[in-house]
Amino acid sequence: MGDVAHPATLTVADLRQGWEQHRADVVFDCATAGPQHHTFAGPLLREVAAVAQPGFDPVRRKERSRFLLAVSGGDGHHTVLSWAEIDPDFGDAPVLLATRMDDEELDVAGTQLVVPSDRCGARYVSAVTGIWIGAPRLPGSRPSEG
Repeated sequence: MGDVAHPATLTVADLRQGWEQHRADVVFDCATAGPQHHTFAGPLLREVAAVAQPGFDPVRRKERSRFLLAVSGGDGHHTVLSWAEIDPDFGDAPVLLATRMDDEELDVAGTQLVVPSDRCGARYVSAVTGIWIGAPRLPGSRPSEG
């Protein structure tokens, strides 16, 4: 959803079969359960999101850097990442849409957003229900050259 040419609805199985599966061994602090140690596997968020063809010219860095990704989960949890965080020309963060956790398939539980560089688990979104991609429309702003 959002400013994309090809919105799609994907299942955990689609994400497992359509993209290379990357692995991340993570430790993050959960406010309610303390330190968590998990191994996740799934495609990179940027690779899945790129297929939707976000509404920017991919060769213009400044255009890419103003886009956001808002991720929603089945429990009502939401988080926001910048495209620049996941873009190889900027932060290059290996953010995953996990299809497996600790060698268990997530077909029933749902895809999980995994931000391996985060020290706390606040941006880990369980049972992802939607991803919005777009640029904020600020008063007086115009698309920049890049």
